Formats: sequence, structure tokens, C-alpha cells
Amino acid sequence: MSQEKEYWTQRYFDESTGWDIGYPSTPIKEYIDQLEDKSITILIPGAGNAYEAEYLIQQGFSNVFVLDISEVPLEQLHQRNPTIPKNQLICEDFFAHKGKYDLIIEQTFFCSMLPTEENRREYAKHMYHLLGINGKLVGLWFDIPLKGDLEKRPFGGDKELYLSYLNSHFKMKSFEASYNSIPQRLGNELFGIFIKKEWIAI
Repeated sequence: MSQEKEYWTQRYFDESTGWDIGYPSTPIKEYIDQLEDKSITILIPGAGNAYEAEYLIQQGFSNVFVLDISEVPLEQLHQRNPTIPKNQLICEDFFAHKGKYDLIIEQTFFCSMLPTEENRREYAKHMYHLLGINGKLVGLWFDIPLKGDLEKRPFGGDKELYLSYLNSHFKMKSFEASYNSIPQRLGNELFGIFIKKEWIAI
């Protein structure tokens, strides 16, 4: 078992999941409510208990894929929603995952990984490769200081830092302070919509 898989699995076993609010985050839920084409393929990486995936399925989206490095939250999601096809619940390292999606939903996944230069550059590059033509990366990034203690997650960042990685791969449609975050996170989240660039040299 990789260190990352072991780390996250242990946190789920210990119920050390302070980020888990128990329902879809409001900014993402309200974005989903605006989507009209329910046939699009959607990926939620580092999804945890994936309440956003659950909401998507309830709204009639059938091509929803949930990716996490630990089996624990995927099993919990399937227990809550036994009709979800098992092949849409993927236990895998994000960086090893292959596929093509119309939409990737970012639920502070960027802030969950070790904040190395390599990880953050590979995040942007791999998101680009996983999206099809005109694909979108949409969701939430924490707007909090980057902690010095690498054992305490989630890690932070700010708009300028995130754009330094994303701008080379995506066109920014919007990226601002989230006005409709849940009360305990208001002022600490950025909501962004990024569109895959047509072609870049990688």
C-alpha cells in the first residue's frame, strides 16, 4: 500500500474527516443545478464520501465517475447508493488514472495532496489530459495560508498560486471568492471555472 493510500485510509478508519460536511457543498450544488446535458461524462477525483456525486445521480446524471485512493469512502458511497455501477467507483491514484471527461469537479482535491512543485504541476497537466475538447475543470479551492506542517491537511493556497499552475493549461472563465460557501467556510474558498485550452505543447 502506498503511503498516500495508507494515510487516507487510516483517516477514514479513524473518522478524522473534519472536511466532510455530510452533504453537497452549496457552490458545487448550485453549479450542477445549471447543467442541462445530463449525458456528459463527469469525474470527481479525490472524492471522499462524494456527496456531490450522489447529488448528480439523484438529478439524473448517469455518467458520473468517482475516484479515490482509498476503498473506504467508495464502499460507503456504494452502500448509500447501491444502484451506482461498480465500474464508476474507481480506487486508484489520480496521477495513474486514464480516461476522457467533459467535466471534472474539483472539491478542494488540489489542497489534499502534498504541496510539492512536482505534484502541483502534474495536477494541472493531468487534469488537462483527462479532459476532452472544451472540457471544464470546475469547483472549489481553499483560499487559506499554506501551512508549514506537512502532516496537517488540507493544505492552502491563494488565487495567484493556483493560477500559476492552471494558466498554462486552461482558459479561466471565472475564479473568485465563493459567495455561497457554507457559513463555516465563507471567505476561505475560491470557486473557479476553467476551460481546457485547445492545444498546448507539453
